[in-house]
Amino acid sequence: MANKKQDKNKFGQYFTPKIIANFMIDLADVKANSKILEPACGEGVFLDLFQQKGFENVIGYEIDTELATAFSNVFYESFVKAKIEDKFDLIIGNPPYIRWKNLEENLKQELINNPLWNQYCNSLCDYLYIFILKSIELLNDNGQLIFICPEYWMNTTHSLALRNYMLENGCFEEIYHFNETPIFDKVTVSIIIFKYIKTQKKKKDINVTKYYVNQKLTIETLDKLKRRDVFTDVKYLNVPQFKVNERWILETETVQNKLQLFEEKCQKKQENKILYLFNEINKNDFHTIGEFCDIGNGLVSGLDKAFQVNGDSLNKTEKQAIIKVVKAKNLNPFYPDNITPYIYIPEGLNEEEVREKYPNFYAHFQLFKNQLEKRYQYNKKINIWEWVFMRNFNLFSRNEKRIFVPCKERISNKNYFRFSLIDQGIYPTQDVTAIFKKPKTKESIEYIMAYLNSPLVFEWLKYNGIVKGNIVEFSEKPIYSIPFKAINWDCSQEVHLHNTITDLSKHYIKTKNTSYLKEINNSIDKLIAI
Repeated sequence: MANKKQDKNKFGQYFTPKIIANFMIDLADVKANSKILEPACGEGVFLDLFQQKGFENVIGYEIDTELATAFSNVFYESFVKAKIEDKFDLIIGNPPYIRWKNLEENLKQELINNPLWNQYCNSLCDYLYIFILKSIELLNDNGQLIFICPEYWMNTTHSLALRNYMLENGCFEEIYHFNETPIFDKVTVSIIIFKYIKTQKKKKDINVTKYYVNQKLTIETLDKLKRRDVFTDVKYLNVPQFKVNERWILETETVQNKLQLFEEKCQKKQENKILYLFNEINKNDFHTIGEFCDIGNGLVSGLDKAFQVNGDSLNKTEKQAIIKVVKAKNLNPFYPDNITPYIYIPEGLNEEEVREKYPNFYAHFQLFKNQLEKRYQYNKKINIWEWVFMRNFNLFSRNEKRIFVPCKERISNKNYFRFSLIDQGIYPTQDVTAIFKKPKTKESIEYIMAYLNSPLVFEWLKYNGIVKGNIVEFSEKPIYSIPFKAINWDCSQEVHLHNTITDLSKHYIKTKNTSYLKEINNSIDKLIAI
């Protein structure tokens, strides 16, 4: 069993349940004599089903010689480096997905020697990409590619070349999006099943099905999805075919146009309007939060409960060794509801000095000694009273207000994020990301915070943020990329609305009167509309 677990890590193997494989085969429009390929056949579930359905012209490739041994039509070699001369009417399956850094050296070398990989991919790309690229190359005209895989590559920057290649060579017919449905054991990312056609005759729309239930799929549910039956927690959409050089959003044209309009309202001033009219300027060239703010992920203690002040009597030195912290659970939109005192003993002291200067803290840390010694050490010796990673400490020590947001936010049951305005001298821990105004930024911190809490930003992040399942990630890069409505300080109307939003935010934080929220969002809408 240990060896098989290791192989799973090595080859990125997540075996497809039989009912899912059968569902995927039923999506194909092929005849009994069609040439069919499965590029990573695993245990052989697709091969078995094709055999049962009377398909005879089917072959599979599998790198793991211990799998699919009951079938005679399997080639035991790497699909990536295999020299395949035939073309196929259908390529179907569950390709491996492994990040470059987790690939075995022999698999990396295969990619380095592969012209398709070199043309369309880099070391930020996933092993999955080469399976998509090579499969399309091996399709006949009007051939079909049906894969089950994670959805993340559909909107990441480093998969742009892959996406453009797919659009240049064909179009999508169907996409099934399973948000947090547990299809594979211990896989928490959103999964999609897509049907792609290699053709130059593009269809206008893609039939998209979104399924939102966090429980295992049944044959009955899959049959309903295939028939596009209306029932709870499912949404059927007609999505326009994706475009080159753009993110792929599984939403209607109306929603896409709304998001595009929002980005346009955040566009940078164009110096040459003639060029802009001829669309020679990048239409995604909008201002972002990262241009106006410094962003940093919180401090890492490695064991928060050991660093929280427990109420014991403290000497004067110990009282001075306390920092104020706001945890993610205590953040609300606009304001926090609790501040937690944490122990922060300066680095560089030996054990005797800590015992003498901080006797109560020293005794407190002994209670957690075993757990503290097991913390990740970041390639250095970390004493039990020390934080393991004081990242961005200088940033957090700025003498100014800051915005905190949870590093991860579940949005399945709410339509808002929790960007909180925090007083100076208060620090974030690892479950929080902090946002500070850059020194050159004229917009107020209250305006930036209100803007980030607006429904417009929520909607944009819902479709364009780093979303895994129903969880939006707020590390430095995702926050950096949020479109920002910078104020035109030469426009009196924009300046007035900026000042109004700033004042209303201050009043709301002070009074907690929710009537101010409507006025804030109305003012932001007016500002965006200018």
